[in-house]
Amino acid sequence: MAAQAPLIVSFGEMLIDFVPTASGVSLAQAPGFVKAPGGAPANVAIAVSRLGGRSAFVGKLGDDEFGRMLAGILRENGVSDAGVRFDSGARTALAFVTLKEDGDREFMFYRNPSADMLLTADELDVDLIQTASVMHYGSISLITEPCRTAHMKAMEVAKDADVLLSYDPNLRLPLWSSPEEAKKQILSIWNKADIIKVSDVELEFLTGKESVEDEVAMSLWHPELKLLLVTLGEKGCKYYAKDFHGTVDAVGVKAVDTTGAGDAFIGALLRKLVDDKSALQDEPKLRQVLKYANACGAITTTKKGAIPALPSEAEIFKFLDEQ
Repeated sequence: MAAQAPLIVSFGEMLIDFVPTASGVSLAQAPGFVKAPGGAPANVAIAVSRLGGRSAFVGKLGDDEFGRMLAGILRENGVSDAGVRFDSGARTALAFVTLKEDGDREFMFYRNPSADMLLTADELDVDLIQTASVMHYGSISLITEPCRTAHMKAMEVAKDADVLLSYDPNLRLPLWSSPEEAKKQILSIWNKADIIKVSDVELEFLTGKESVEDEVAMSLWHPELKLLLVTLGEKGCKYYAKDFHGTVDAVGVKAVDTTGAGDAFIGALLRKLVDDKSALQDEPKLRQVLKYANACGAITTTKKGAIPALPSEAEIFKFLDEQ
């Protein structure tokens, strides 16, 4: 029997984004909304699967129409939902997302509490996490208990099983009690991760410096880290490994909606890294992987919504060939 492909497990939230039917308007002005499945960790899991990788999602949904729909979307996209739990007492999270003229977003969340916040450590599919090659997560699952404890346990289980830990803080300030609390909790698990991806905006938030210079990024380095990535939107990304660092330029596209671009980027990166982890120590290999990841992120911005916009591997190769 052929060996199974390496597994990437995403831990955290899955929710429904309601996106205005008209761009460049406030939530109050929006004439209507289209529902789009989302949630950064779930987006990453689906990005991996679309690119031919093997992925699973671990988290909690409401035992309601939306929760069942989201679990169905995971399965339709080839993502294992073995680690999904349902809560009959809480609703699936909703987010209303406004697209401004430049394609950037504003959020209004409905979580009071939502089911994803109520995942307990006892509900974790420990076997699933232990069989992973990488576990990917964000910081939203750190905001409240019991999910925070479940998150810490999942990381501990993964670390003990020699699973690579991938962290994208995915800062959403409206969800935190204060910016200070957000920064404190995001950094509380910083030194556990093997791979960290931050945006330029998150870099500024975490360091307090309005700069993406190398010394600012390197102030976030920790001894266990294998790869630090700073995404720069249309300017590409910077990478920092133990023995080298550099920049990989983005490919220019007409951005319609930046939702999910960072998730597509990290999904593509992890999809390639699990096949050949030597890229973490080999700069030419890593640059190729990042070129692929940049392309995946860029394509995602050309359509509305996160999951519907995530490309296949064939689309990425076609896109790169045309450059």
